[in-house]
Amino acid sequence: MSVSKAAYDDRDAVIVSAVRTPVGKGKANGALHDVLPADLLAHSLREVVGRVGVDPSQVDDVIAGAVSQVGDQSVNIARNALLGAGYPETVPGTTVDRQCGSSQQAISFAAQGVLAGSYDIVVAAGVESMSRVPMGSNVLPGSDPFGRGMADRYPDGLVPQGISAELIAAKWGLSRTELDEFSANSHEKAARATKEGLFDHELAPIAGLTQDEIIRPGTTVDTLAGLRPAFFNEAYSARFPQINWEITPGNSSPLSDGSAAVLITSGAAARKLGLRPLARIHTMTVVGSDPLYMLTGVIPATEKVLARAGLKLSDIDLFEVNEAFAPVVLAWARDTGADLAKTNVHGGAIAIGHPLGASGARIMTTMVNALEQRDGRFALQTMCEGGGMANATIIERL
Repeated sequence: MSVSKAAYDDRDAVIVSAVRTPVGKGKANGALHDVLPADLLAHSLREVVGRVGVDPSQVDDVIAGAVSQVGDQSVNIARNALLGAGYPETVPGTTVDRQCGSSQQAISFAAQGVLAGSYDIVVAAGVESMSRVPMGSNVLPGSDPFGRGMADRYPDGLVPQGISAELIAAKWGLSRTELDEFSANSHEKAARATKEGLFDHELAPIAGLTQDEIIRPGTTVDTLAGLRPAFFNEAYSARFPQINWEITPGNSSPLSDGSAAVLITSGAAARKLGLRPLARIHTMTVVGSDPLYMLTGVIPATEKVLARAGLKLSDIDLFEVNEAFAPVVLAWARDTGADLAKTNVHGGAIAIGHPLGASGARIMTTMVNALEQRDGRFALQTMCEGGGMANATIIERL
């Protein structure tokens, strides 16, 4: 059944274009390994304006997420990529790091700039080449990014994300079978969406890669059951005896390469340029959460963004919850009461991949398209983030 679509005001922040590269394996044999991150991002920046005929000289700013801002992803990759994409030298750019939610935060910053009247046209984007810039490579040997205050506050120490995922699985009583069933389903949905061409409109092929490289059609619970725990550690096992060691490479997101970009304008600019808004940024929020469990922020973020929007869970047609690890989404669904049948309908990061700094914009691109394909009105995106944070964003189809 068709839903009535909302009108938009001149000062609304609206999405008029959204694209992403196919996601490649974040390894040396991945299809995108030879593409420098600045060029990977430049590709999405070029496509997002080119597809709707916007002159890049009209862009007020480019805000891009990247997590490991070192080596090939250092020196303000947003600015380097926009120049590499052929944008005029007059266009500025800045790079943000909110861990896995970096480019979702870039979208929020872009929308906030439009709503405040500081921007008329802005690109929010993200990139991560985990094959060229390995996760954690921005932490130099002998360095201490946490400081003495953190050590005093958490004298027992914090833990890596994989251990946080194990703690969540234990606290919520999630079995290995449940985690693997969820993960196999993610691959099934992503494989079906690929086969049916549901990603075609959002993809910007690059380096000969025309489809997401990581999706494994035919993945089953039985095949996943043979994988060994990825994060087993005797010291952590002694510290946390409740852990059952259920997190494997099969129910975790894989190392990935990719970029994505979202073009956001004011309603007035969209009308002036004759652009068709796909959705408006309805409501945004960000929360902090327990840094030991780290990945549970999606639960309070969902509750907070719904309350701020004046909407109920039942008003949301589609959910996108980043599949950093299977227990994140399952714990979120259990606590919020959200319908998993409406969640990650084209698969998620376990199947598609999780190029850290790009994932927020990748998910938004997929969500905007899925909302239109399914003739829905509201969609909600949320992502857990390193250090114990989460962004949540609601969009409304126009």
